[in-house]
Amino acid sequence: MWDVFLEKNAVKALGKAPKEIQEKFEKWKDVVQLQGQKGLFEIKGFRDHALKGEWQGARASRLNDQWRVFYYVVADEIKILVMEVTPHGHPKKG
Repeated sequence: MWDVFLEKNAVKALGKAPKEIQEKFEKWKDVVQLQGQKGLFEIKGFRDHALKGEWQGARASRLNDQWRVFYYVVADEIKILVMEVTPHGHPKKG
């Protein structure tokens, strides 16, 4: 079982997100809690992938054509740290 932790930014963004996105995020979270990042590969719609450049080491999953989940995997602690849920490309790292 994987733990999923949300940064303050992610909680705030989800609170403002459309209900459809909130529901899709809950499905994403269920998959991650049960199977970790590996489970996301089995669901093609999430289009999970590694990021490059400034965000190297992070991953992104697609909730729909516009919304993304940006996260890090901390395997030695079996946890997922969700950094941002955003409708606009890659968030600014800060």
